[in-house]
Amino acid sequence: MKQKRIVIKLGTNTLTTEKGSLDSGYFSRIAEEIVQLKNDGHDIIIVSSGAIGAGKDTLHISGKIQDIILRQACAAIGQDLLMKMWRQVFSKYNINVAQLLLTYDSFVNRKVYLNLTESLNKLLELGVIPIINENDAISTQEIDASFGDNDKLSALVASKIDADILILLSDIEGLYTSNPKEKSNFGKKPELIREVQKITPEIERMGGKASIKGTGGMKTKLDAAKLCSSAGVEMVITHGRIDHVLRKVLVHEVGTRFVSSTRISQKERWINLAPVKGKIIVDEGAFKALKEGKSLLPAGVIKVEGVFEKNEVVELVCSRSFGKAISDYSSIQLEKIKGKKGEKIVFKRENFVWV
Repeated sequence: MKQKRIVIKLGTNTLTTEKGSLDSGYFSRIAEEIVQLKNDGHDIIIVSSGAIGAGKDTLHISGKIQDIILRQACAAIGQDLLMKMWRQVFSKYNINVAQLLLTYDSFVNRKVYLNLTESLNKLLELGVIPIINENDAISTQEIDASFGDNDKLSALVASKIDADILILLSDIEGLYTSNPKEKSNFGKKPELIREVQKITPEIERMGGKASIKGTGGMKTKLDAAKLCSSAGVEMVITHGRIDHVLRKVLVHEVGTRFVSSTRISQKERWINLAPVKGKIIVDEGAFKALKEGKSLLPAGVIKVEGVFEKNEVVELVCSRSFGKAISDYSSIQLEKIKGKKGEKIVFKRENFVWV
């Protein structure tokens, strides 16, 4: 089997018992599978949910928590318990683990983004298994809204470190034609889709609501698949409780496999993800020049909107929004040179992506 860089995301429902506590038996079994893959030469990164659930269990709280502050408190309590469990199951194999708690800023801030890549690569070089989770204890709107039970987070990590495959271990065997957990499916038996070549509107309509204990659902997994596809990363959704699930995934025996498309560069991925700080409205000539692979010149700029600094990401508009780019000028500087002919460049073509 070809050596691969593998990201494994484990959802809350997979890691916990029916009562909501961390399932130590499952942690031991999946750790053994992971160690076998590691011994075969594969690089392994784990994205682990379960901190909020572990905190809820410790505080004897039942049901889904809507209050953000209470969720943060549960995460602060549960994250230590979660890492203790991971350290315990890997220690008997003399394998070290490292905790990385991330926020959305880890991916939109260019400097932090690059530093995170270096850190992950160094940990893998040292034989350490990174255990990644969202930093729920300090996040506010980001819980649920940004990462969706770590589905999106795992896809960002997988694309960031040039992983070969992202494996989402969930409480469902994959993507079905209709929700197999719902009683009424209009008389049609749900069918498991084994392979998805492209995420079409029809495929997107199959996304459901969030699960009870976790925050993700099939919709967030499809969003993760889109991210992986654009980065050239294969993704598989499958049930985490299948025996020898990881090896079965790698030989295409279980789950739904999302085929990856053309791989884009790290810079293009970051531009796609970064929030826009302003807008640059350009004329038809500038739009045509970008389509031909040329850079944007001040002569093609009609209007500048918003306030942004040099090297921040801006939106490109020509009758409609069509791209994002890293600007070589601040909004104040660009106002002074817009519409003027000359050799100055607003941004190079390699700092632009179509959207």
